[in-house]
This record gives sequence, structure tokens and C-alpha cells, in this order.
Amino acid sequence: MKTLCKLNPLILELSLVLKNIIKPQILAVISLEQIKEPIRKEMADFEYKFQKSVYTRVALLNRIMTYIVKRKGKQIRPILVFLSAGITGEISEKTFRGASLVELLHTATLIHDDVVDDSFERRGFFSLNALWKNKIAVLVGDYLLARGLLLSVDNQDFDLLGISSTAVKAMSEGELLQLEKTRKLNLQEPEYLDIIRMKTASLIASCCAMGAKSVTDDMTVVERMRQFGEYVGMAFQIKDDLFDYSDGGMGKPSGIDIKEKKLTLPMIFAMNQVSKPEHKKVIKTIEGYDSDKKKFRYLVDFVKNNGGITYAESRMMEYQDQAFAILNSFSPSAYRESMHDLVIYTTKREK
Repeated sequence: MKTLCKLNPLILELSLVLKNIIKPQILAVISLEQIKEPIRKEMADFEYKFQKSVYTRVALLNRIMTYIVKRKGKQIRPILVFLSAGITGEISEKTFRGASLVELLHTATLIHDDVVDDSFERRGFFSLNALWKNKIAVLVGDYLLARGLLLSVDNQDFDLLGISSTAVKAMSEGELLQLEKTRKLNLQEPEYLDIIRMKTASLIASCCAMGAKSVTDDMTVVERMRQFGEYVGMAFQIKDDLFDYSDGGMGKPSGIDIKEKKLTLPMIFAMNQVSKPEHKKVIKTIEGYDSDKKKFRYLVDFVKNNGGITYAESRMMEYQDQAFAILNSFSPSAYRESMHDLVIYTTKREK
């Protein structure tokens, strides 16, 4: 597979150059199915291996695992692992274990997040805590964490375990930092960037680092892929935060961050452009926000009229360009081409 994907590197390199030139024309046709093309077989094998890894003899737990597996998301994180491995070496069984570890940890954190946030919906379906209550949901999250740990320990993948544990630690710190800042509504851009670097970018960075580490011991290469993933993760989260100020129909419901009193980059920038009286008015509106449509419209218009959307989009594209600068330092291949498309997908997605 690796040999086939590296045929005609000049053609692949030219393809990437052309995509940059005619980017507006190709955006409409990029899909995850196209992006997965070089790793289609690996992703199919991964689904089987992942289902096997979460099987249990406990009937209730097994029913819950079946529910989780059938409602899998886009699987962007395993895709990142496989593409990163393909870019830096030959995909191996260790790559599959790295992808499973990432998916187990990610799923566990989502379950725990739903409990913490009292969220009863996940990906358009009932969350586990909505169906089986908080106690069972927390225990299922713990089970998935344990399965991930055992998968690594049993195969002596201590390097992958170290990478993933660092990410989980950063994610927890980021959540706590955001909770602390939410109470005061005084978040500034450097702190916001620190939070999303820890909360979101750390896991995406770990996916890319684990993919590389599963096929090479060259730590310079692993670090380059980790840094690439961090830039992608920063762009990904800024895009996610922009959805909050959409008019609906763009993924997560609009106004969620506002309702939870989370200041994100569009609002942070806009608030720094206005006088103290208007700044206080916005803070007061956020503090008293109760899903009122008029208040939401006021806040969305405030952000748009003061350049918050435009600024956030420009920062997102800066991170995308930084990711491309690292990605283009690797040899041309179908894996690299798909990774390029995946980066575009994260910043142009509508959900």
C-alpha cells in the first residue's frame, strides 16, 4: 500500500500545488470519504479491531458498547493517526493500537463531558447519561479509559501511552482553566489560546504524534507531526467556536457557548474594540442570557459588527497555514495529499 501511494511523487506534488491555486473550486467536493481513500482498508479493519477491543462479558456494558459503536462520529482522530503513520513510515499493527487508544480515550472524555455539562444529546442521539443516568455513564467512561490503558500496557506501547496521557492531562487542565475564567468573564486572547491548545489541540496533536511514533523512532519526525497536529487542532477549535455565532444549521446549536458563559475568540476580539459602557452592556447581557432570541441576536450582531467573525477566521487560517508549512516538509504521497484535504475540511466544514 505504501509503495503504491508513493508512485509519481511529482504528480502528487503538482496536485497539491493546483489545489492551492484552485482551492475555491475544489472545496465543495472534498469529503471525508475521499480523504479516507488511501487508508480505506485500514479504516475498515480498524472498525473491526475497535469493536473487538471494547467487547465485554457484562451484558449491560456490552449493550452500551454496541450503542456507542453504532453511533460513531466522523472518526477524524483515527484518520489522523493512520494518515500520520502513512506520511512518516509503514502503517503497522502498532498504528492500529494507537488509533484504538485515541478513540477509546476520546469517547471516554465525551461521555464524562456530557455528565459534567448535563447534556442529553450527542451527535443527534441521546447521550449515555440521558439513557442510563450519570452513575452508569461515568462508569462506562472509566471502563473505556481502562481499556485504553490495558491495550497499551498489554502490548508494551509505553511510548504511545505516554503521548496520550500527556494529552489527557492537558485536556483536564484546560477544562479547569476555562471553568475558572468563565466565572469572571474576563478572558483575553492569550488565555483563550492556551485553553484551546490544552482542551482540543492537545488530543489532535497526540493523534499525529502517535501515528508517527507507531512507525518511526525518529523523535524529530514525531515532534514535527505533533506540532502539525497542534496547529490543526487550534484551527479546528476556532472553527467550532465560530459556529456559536451562526444563524443555525451549522453543526452544534448556536448560542451554546454564550449560554454557558464561555468567551471565545470572536467575542473576545469584539469586546476589545468598544468603549467601557458598551463592554459592560455586553457582559451584563451574557450574564443574564437565558436563550432569549433578542439577546442572542444582539450578541451575534455585536460580534459581527465589531469584526469578531472576520478576526477569528483570519487567526484560524494562520494556524492552517502553519500546519501546511510543516506538512509540506514531508515527502509527497497520497497520505500527505489526503492530510492536506483533511486540514481544509476542518476549516471549511459546516458541522
